[in-house]
Amino acid sequence: MCLLYWQIVFEDVFSARDPATLEHLKELSSRRRVIEESINQSSFITEAIAREMSGGLTSHCLRVILIVFLFLFPFLYEMHQDLQKLEQYLPLLENLIFHVDLVCSNHRVVRWISELKIRWSSALSSSSLFNLRGPKFFQIDNLRYELGMTLYLYAALLRERAIEILPADLVQSATLFREASGVFQHLANEVFPSLQSAESVERPLEATPSMCTVMSIICLAEAQAVTIRKAEEKGTTVGLLAKLHYGITELLGEATAIVYSNAIEYKDISSSFLEFISSCKALHELRSRKYLAESVKIGEQVGVAVGVLRDALINGKRELPGEESWRSIFGKEIDAASDMLRKFENENEFVWHEKIPCGDELPRLQGNKIANALPYHPKRWERELNFKI
Repeated sequence: MCLLYWQIVFEDVFSARDPATLEHLKELSSRRRVIEESINQSSFITEAIAREMSGGLTSHCLRVILIVFLFLFPFLYEMHQDLQKLEQYLPLLENLIFHVDLVCSNHRVVRWISELKIRWSSALSSSSLFNLRGPKFFQIDNLRYELGMTLYLYAALLRERAIEILPADLVQSATLFREASGVFQHLANEVFPSLQSAESVERPLEATPSMCTVMSIICLAEAQAVTIRKAEEKGTTVGLLAKLHYGITELLGEATAIVYSNAIEYKDISSSFLEFISSCKALHELRSRKYLAESVKIGEQVGVAVGVLRDALINGKRELPGEESWRSIFGKEIDAASDMLRKFENENEFVWHEKIPCGDELPRLQGNKIANALPYHPKRWERELNFKI
């Protein structure tokens, strides 16, 4: 189940003083309605369809990422058009917020905003995902809640678009992940902190600054994963690839730390989302160790390479995920590491006869984080609005 939201008719609530203001309110409602219809109609998708749609991806890891992502954000259809619809709605909404802020203390304006009944569901809450009575809606009487959740939807669609075009265009895919990261960063720093004063109001996880920071980091990790694919195609040295993979592990470690440092706030978070983060983190650490082993082997430290691979397999098997698709991916990575280990062990036994180090004797993994967010710059359609107050 994806983000769903309640219908809003702005002109039925706000009292316009002139035809231009009324027209602006009607256009807002119209732009929002086409988004509602598009998103809400495509809010359910089966995992079987997700698997079939991901069948064209060459990377097993990315197939699983897409399956999990579709479970969390399953609005794949007409994605490009949906992004355009949001880009047309957001400047109108920014303009309404600008003018409402000028008169926000007026009791009529306060009542109008309450009467809008701004309600959104959550894609990250387990109670929303598995509620047999339908999605749980969260209402906050604040136009910045509408702005924030709409921007969250926009960022999620950018991220989904990045996954969709990944097989065909690595550069554009990485750019879209970075754009999504920038929107989430904007939400965390500029939009949702203003809602924190209403502490007693229940809100979706998406409407918290910390979750937006988590999502921003995840998008950076995914942008770096795409960059690694490009680097592999160019024949980048295995030593650098090891650092880039571990950079992803470090990024996802930061995201995990944020989640667990807000345990009370995140008590209802979907277990699938948590497994998505932990599985990606463990997978990239395993790949980092494999590349590190290749790197030290090239430096004729075969004994060290054997020790690194043994350690990688111990850690990899310990982190084996519970979800079947992830277990399949891990199984293949572990099989590849095991094959490499047998090859290195045989070479060391018959040629090098080097001591096999373990524990603190092994080289430490080092990360290199090269992906950065592209800043989001809000746009406002500058049209004067006048209300009867």
